[in-house]
Amino acid sequence: MSIPFIDLKSQYKALKTSIDSRIHKVLEHGAYVNGPEVVELEQTLAKYVGTKHCLTIANGTDALWVPLMALGIGQGDEVITTAFSFIATAETIVLAGAKPIYVDIDPKTFNIDANKIEAAITPRTKAIMPVSLYGQMPDMDKINAIAKKHNLHVIEDAAQSFGARYKDHRSGSMTTATGTSFFPAKPLGCYGDGGAIFTNDDNLVKIIKEIREHGSESRYYHTRLGINGRLDTIQCAVLLAKMERYDWELEQRQRVADRYNDAFSSIKAEGFTTPFVDASCKSAWAQYTLTVKDRAGFQKKMSDAGVPTSIHYPRIMPDQPWYKEHTADPKQELPIARWAAEHVISLPMYPDMDNATQDKIIAAVKGAF
Repeated sequence: MSIPFIDLKSQYKALKTSIDSRIHKVLEHGAYVNGPEVVELEQTLAKYVGTKHCLTIANGTDALWVPLMALGIGQGDEVITTAFSFIATAETIVLAGAKPIYVDIDPKTFNIDANKIEAAITPRTKAIMPVSLYGQMPDMDKINAIAKKHNLHVIEDAAQSFGARYKDHRSGSMTTATGTSFFPAKPLGCYGDGGAIFTNDDNLVKIIKEIREHGSESRYYHTRLGINGRLDTIQCAVLLAKMERYDWELEQRQRVADRYNDAFSSIKAEGFTTPFVDASCKSAWAQYTLTVKDRAGFQKKMSDAGVPTSIHYPRIMPDQPWYKEHTADPKQELPIARWAAEHVISLPMYPDMDNATQDKIIAAVKGAF
């Protein structure tokens, strides 16, 4: 039996009737851009997250870049962010014209260490961009308190955490703006690229809407610099169908994570850890990520056992070649982030995983030690 890392086929089979029906409806009405499903999805997502506004957008990268543009963050400004994330986090800051200032991570959650943020603030700092890595939100109370003290914006990179919670708040509802991704492999994914921006700011949402439409206030009247950032109607139709069972999927991701945690609690190997979820948080489990001492050796053993693995992420953002040359401080050590980049490895994680499949994965992990 071939074990998938993420099983989108089983998900489609379960939702086939609804997905096919919604896509067919778009094909019938023919409004492939800005069709009625776009507004329906935005209203559905805003209600789910608990914000006044949601604007769908072409991809998760634009979902971070456009809020930066809308807030006027650009040349000469600095944005504090984690060192350990997918490159889009730093990329969008640079695309906006600002400079990413990297902060080391918490050794348990791998999220930005909120205790180290304030020391990175300078007169040029305009915003903090925390990443809710692997599906878990960081210490948002502390981050928001620091931002309020220093009059900074907070933009949550929630590409991996749609549906996650921090205390009584869903990911996306606690910041000036939030960007999430609907890339197919995300907890909530469409059938191509896609994303959404969440905010409670009426003025900001107006600006974001204009930027998304080539900077146009009305047709052929362009009041600001913009991009072509619309999300296709068919992708919105797919996401509406997937939202019908999304809470169930989050429950199943938690079930899979709990079974992994229970099974691996007996492993006492040096350098081996299972994911830590803070008591104040509920993860969306975008990834189930271990740390191991000998990652290459562990990955080979898993491959030999027929179990796929993935590494998120093998190199921290400031060590990527272009960013090392243009954005990084060579004197900054970032020891925890660099350690994580050398030792993290993720196992298959998806809501439709049955116990028999998971048992094979568990057996392979135990057999690797």
